[in-house]
Amino acid sequence: MLDIKTVGILSRPNVESAPEILAQLLAWLDGRGIAVHLDLVSASYLNRTDGIDRDQVPDGTQLIIVLGGDGTLLSAARAINGRPIPLFAVNLGSLGFLTAITVDQLYPELERLFRGEHRIGIRRMLHCDVYRGEQLVASYTALNDVVFTKMAIARVIDLEVFWDKHFICKYRADGLIISTPTGSTAYSLAAGGPIIFPQVAALTITPICPHMLTNRPVIVPDSGEITVWARSEDEEIYLTVDGQVGQPLKRADRVVCRNSPHTLQLVRPPKMLFFDVLRQKLKWGER
Repeated sequence: MLDIKTVGILSRPNVESAPEILAQLLAWLDGRGIAVHLDLVSASYLNRTDGIDRDQVPDGTQLIIVLGGDGTLLSAARAINGRPIPLFAVNLGSLGFLTAITVDQLYPELERLFRGEHRIGIRRMLHCDVYRGEQLVASYTALNDVVFTKMAIARVIDLEVFWDKHFICKYRADGLIISTPTGSTAYSLAAGGPIIFPQVAALTITPICPHMLTNRPVIVPDSGEITVWARSEDEEIYLTVDGQVGQPLKRADRVVCRNSPHTLQLVRPPKMLFFDVLRQKLKWGER
């Protein structure tokens, strides 16, 4: 059984039902003597002034509850920053591959969690370093993906990609996606990439609208590094991490992606497995 004394709550903005859900959740937690850390969005829903920055919410907590969609969960994963704090994600969005718990399941699943009957899914994360010459200019951690896209209208970008110093390909494309198994059901899937089971130790390299139609997605072991060299002119390529943070790249910048030493502990409904989620979200045929 988990010894939970303090819970952090992070919420998606602009959700009409959020104030009522939050008020009931706080009353439920207070009835069990559990303190809460609210992010600024959560506090604003309740007209409270004790909200704190999202990155500070996990400090001193034993559980993070996310009320929102996959985007809110991705932001929460970065805020947890590798700490061994389980993340309990409730879907207030639309699709929600990662936020598999519905509002109707919120309290039954919390009760199950507090009894120690929960199931934890361990999700690999991706670390990314940006080098300009020999200088490290930025570092990021992604749960889903690292994406290289064009900044100019109607231009392709040029990228050279290596895996563990083995040259893979020079891509001329609208972009390129380096995704984790978790991210394989996100942007990479929309760009024609494969679905990877979450426990598979692999990374996927997926081109976006490549100039050469023979450039197909490639799966590589996550035991090695993927190095991407920017070969377009300065600021023609934009690096985006989990669709939320990033920066423009200069010509000859190199981006090194590797398996992160950190993982995310994601609370999963005990009776819902990975392929159940795919059938539910992608409307795959039943037997």
